[in-house]
Amino acid sequence: MRLVVARCQVDYAGRLTAHLPMATRVLMIKADGSVLVHSDGGSYKPLNWMSPPCTLREGTTDEGQVEWTVTSKNDDTLRILIEEVLHESLHELGVDPGLQKDGVEKHLQEMLAEHPATLSPGLTLVRREYPTAIGPVDLMCKDAEGRNVAVEIKRRGEIDGVEQLTRYLELLNRDPLLAPVRGIFAAQEIKPQARVLATDRGIACAVVDYDALRGLDDPSHRLF
Repeated sequence: MRLVVARCQVDYAGRLTAHLPMATRVLMIKADGSVLVHSDGGSYKPLNWMSPPCTLREGTTDEGQVEWTVTSKNDDTLRILIEEVLHESLHELGVDPGLQKDGVEKHLQEMLAEHPATLSPGLTLVRREYPTAIGPVDLMCKDAEGRNVAVEIKRRGEIDGVEQLTRYLELLNRDPLLAPVRGIFAAQEIKPQARVLATDRGIACAVVDYDALRGLDDPSHRLF
């Protein structure tokens, strides 16, 4: 990972336009090719970013200022005009072992893998922890029509979970052997903002009753 702290101006042009005026920010260029622009606030979410695959070209303007131009496969552009570099370093992070889920979330995934139709009628499991270049999808399933469905499972459904599933879907839908792949965001509780974002992106939401799901192993109980 390349980490740069710099005074910079950032302009995005694509499906919409966005402008960040000159200020001190953190620029991250990750090994997977993604470029992220962070401020010192706003928690974990970047101010702007470009997901892989994308290309980064470094050059200078006619006025001699350093300029980075990041271009996506859809020709969206992120133009970063650098006034001053305050810090720059390279870090080899190595292979990440992946997120270790807590007991409830892991058990929830195991139970939904056994009973995928509780998420959507006719849904059947293809594989748990389906591998992708950016991490494993919790469940890869097929619906009643034989189409692929990626399922992301959280104990509490928030915006970052929807963003995570969105990235998986973008990657999976580039594979002609899998596409079209739709998504289901499953959680015991889904925050209103997360539901709005998921709906806007065509992702279905499923609220899971953990206690009722455990009762499926008992013939005297049913989820619905």
